[in-house]
Amino acid sequence: MSRSTLLAAGLSSFAALPAFAGGLAEPALAPVAVAPVPVVSTMDWTGPSVGVQLGYGDVSTSGAAALDGDDVLYGLRAYYDFDFGDYILGGGLQYDSTDIALGSVTTVDSVTRLGARAGIDLGQNWAYGTAGWARAETSAATVGDSNGWFAGLGYEVFVADNVTLGAELLYHDFSDFTLAGLEADATTAALSVNFRF
Repeated sequence: MSRSTLLAAGLSSFAALPAFAGGLAEPALAPVAVAPVPVVSTMDWTGPSVGVQLGYGDVSTSGAAALDGDDVLYGLRAYYDFDFGDYILGGGLQYDSTDIALGSVTTVDSVTRLGARAGIDLGQNWAYGTAGWARAETSAATVGDSNGWFAGLGYEVFVADNVTLGAELLYHDFSDFTLAGLEADATTAALSVNFRF
């Protein structure tokens, strides 16, 4: 057998051997783990909104008369908000109708609020503080109506592209009734459904 024949046979035998560690085959690379991309909310709170609200109010008076009462409130709300990225500023009007009896003296018929709100933009939701002017109207002319102020906290969350659900807890103070010396404070808690444009 010639040398070239022996060399060819040896090479073909060597090629048929399995590849061992440190052999001619390249090692397989381990798969690279990729971190998931964070989901960034594209919700924009800038624009007008209108809504309906349902809640509960508790009123107590002092000074000329010590009375208290509580009942359901229901009403309408309208706001305009500006989304600045990390925070939101806005303002609006609320009107609640109610029938809160203060003993046999009078009944609180409605509460109107005009105020501002400011809070933290959390993407799909936001938490805010709110304050402003308030007016309570009663059914007895001898008691009259009163201007006052309110302050509180709120929260709102998108549940659809243009629908949000909200919650507010508000404190009110009134001391401008026709009945001299009468002062009242009220706490309300309400849920709302809002349509944003």
